[in-house]
Amino acid sequence: MKLTVYGAGWCPDVKRSRALLDREGVEYSYVDVEADAEAEQRVRELQDGARRIPTIVWDDGTFLVEPSDEELSGRL
Repeated sequence: MKLTVYGAGWCPDVKRSRALLDREGVEYSYVDVEADAEAEQRVRELQDGARRIPTIVWDDGTFLVEPSDEELSGRL
């Protein structure tokens, strides 16, 4: 399983989701949408123009937007 977490350092929801992934030992790539314009565009494409974070994308193209810990754990 390969994950990409799109977020921003200031966002508490991003920090929470990353902490859950770290606790579970899940490897993921983190991309800061405020530092990477292409990443921000990717997030907006997935969300029909919105930019809600975290956006967590699996290698099969599925994704979650602002998941609760329960949603994220259930998808893992």
